[in-house]
Amino acid sequence: MRTFTALIATLVLCSCQTVPRETQRPYTLIDLTEAFAELHDSTIDLPAEQRVARFEAEIVPLFPEFYARSRYSQMSDEDYAGRIIRALDEFDDYRDEYLETAESFEQLLAPAYGAFAAAFPDIGEVGDIYLLHSLGEMDGGTRTFDDELYIIFGADVMTWAHPYDDEQPFFHHELFHVLHRRSFPECETIWCGLWTEGLAVYVAHELNPGASDSQLLLTVPEPIRQALDDNLAEAACAVRARLDSHDENDISALFSFERLNERLPPRFGYYVGFLVAQEAGRTASLQELADLDHAEARAAVDAALSAMADCAPD
Repeated sequence: MRTFTALIATLVLCSCQTVPRETQRPYTLIDLTEAFAELHDSTIDLPAEQRVARFEAEIVPLFPEFYARSRYSQMSDEDYAGRIIRALDEFDDYRDEYLETAESFEQLLAPAYGAFAAAFPDIGEVGDIYLLHSLGEMDGGTRTFDDELYIIFGADVMTWAHPYDDEQPFFHHELFHVLHRRSFPECETIWCGLWTEGLAVYVAHELNPGASDSQLLLTVPEPIRQALDDNLAEAACAVRARLDSHDENDISALFSFERLNERLPPRFGYYVGFLVAQEAGRTASLQELADLDHAEARAAVDAALSAMADCAPD
């Protein structure tokens, strides 16, 4: 996700492991996970102020586009520091799982990329992939900094948000976003997010038919499918009424952790989007869906939502 997800988410050191470019893999893995663990260990007895200063001196330069204070311009200095301290204080709670995630990451990513490339041969090289401690921000996705796309995976969030061993559906979801951005410029309205996120879930589902809702990212922060199956007309009409909205409250309710009401769970836009893509997929292949332009995708969204529910006029 990104430009759209920008609204949702308000020098590698010698200790960092990278996959050398000469291996001619279609990506270079830049692993910053150990750097965070080492910082945690070396500052554990220091006062909070000094730990934050060490983070800014040792971690921020590894990936300033992601970690720099300037990225959090709307956050107070106190909140910025608090975010870092919380991440350091809580690290021991999941340290082993975090390091296991980092150790197994490349072994899981490589075959997942191969399976995705078999379905989408045009994926080609995807450049650098960062694996890091995200300070609780993300399990994975894309971010755009200074008009450059970055692929980022948060080993910290993966440890608690992914209670399974098979990460292939998750990797396919994120790889599809990388591919899709090349032909489908993002926009900041609800319908664009609905299409791009729903289609990514649908692609992961189709390439991994046995994937669970958890693997399809449909259970965080709570199960989405059952709540929407019980209230599908309301959900479809709520989305339809907001298709052209770019209001942050609407975006947060549909794609982040806020909610519209007690019946519709947070992030329900992912599941509605999946149903939209599934409906469009009745008459189109995955590649054909990926190739739709804005006008064609918007028509597919409108048609699928109309088929889901008969909504009162806006």
